[in-house]
Amino acid sequence: MLVDSVELVDFRNYAELSISLTAGTTAILGRNGQGKTNLAEAISFLATLESFRGAPNEALVRRGADRAYVRAEVVDDDGRRSLIECEIARSGPSRVQVNRQRLPRTRDLLGVIRTSVFSPDDLVLVKGSPGERRRFLDVTLTALATRNDALRRDLDRAIRQRNVLLKQSGGRLDEATAVTLDVWDGRMAELGDRMGVERDELIERLQPLVAEAYSRLAGVEVEVSLDYDPEWRRIGLGEALARSRQDDLRRGVSTVGPHRDDVELSLANMPARTHASQGEQRTLALALRLAAHRLVAERVGSTPILVLDDVLSELDDGRATALLADLPAGQIVITSASPLPEAARPERLIHIAEGAVTSGG
Repeated sequence: MLVDSVELVDFRNYAELSISLTAGTTAILGRNGQGKTNLAEAISFLATLESFRGAPNEALVRRGADRAYVRAEVVDDDGRRSLIECEIARSGPSRVQVNRQRLPRTRDLLGVIRTSVFSPDDLVLVKGSPGERRRFLDVTLTALATRNDALRRDLDRAIRQRNVLLKQSGGRLDEATAVTLDVWDGRMAELGDRMGVERDELIERLQPLVAEAYSRLAGVEVEVSLDYDPEWRRIGLGEALARSRQDDLRRGVSTVGPHRDDVELSLANMPARTHASQGEQRTLALALRLAAHRLVAERVGSTPILVLDDVLSELDDGRATALLADLPAGQIVITSASPLPEAARPERLIHIAEGAVTSGG
């Protein structure tokens, strides 16, 4: 799948924008604050229907407008063209159309386009909270199979409902609360155990790919490990919820489950979050992204669009060259505020200033 062209209306700082992309590498250049990352965000939005920066939909709509539009003409692996249109409402539900036909559910678009986004903020995959690593796992799982998005949403809903009940109980377990809590415990356990299996299998597949990518980027052999072993999985979530019930009632929140999982990342048998240098942490974050990109391409049979959002400026020359040399074949979009390394060799250059194309669009 390739994105042939992109059109934006009232998206972020763009009143209107229309650009064409090449099947190879397109470089989008401009000073900081001109809208390069906004454009990368729009391309990624077509794949996930979420901002890779974690912004709410209302933040995607240009000031003074009620809604934003992202349109793209895409070409599938058989050469068929389709028009995808996303209408992003400042408040209320958004809408998605494919070839002018509205999709009953916006998430039906998931899997039509896949993207892998690399950004300077990826450092949080190593240094940040467990939530950042959980999000990385869940986004990758959705790219591998869209059913995993439904699993994530259903699990989130069960956790929210259980938490509402716990708060309403006021710490007291009467008969009615116990019966309803049993229902939500069962639902959460069913979905949570499935999520645990999916995450565990994903980590097992990613492990060798991350180690290989790290070695190529760093130019040295280093032992890299990803450890996913939450305590609740050792006994099953149903039993873990039963054991934590009194504590959960007292706190008014679910204290165990997939929503509290973490992945421990290690370099040379030492925790990367606390013992690795920032250069090593950034290399590990890139290795995670590259590994996920490769895994999705291998398993799905179609290479995701690779978006490098101002990543090269954060790397030294050696790592930037190694990254560019290691990129798999496929459509690539690079944004940069600084001159590109010689190894980038883009087929198309687009210059952006103040939310408008100044040349190359």
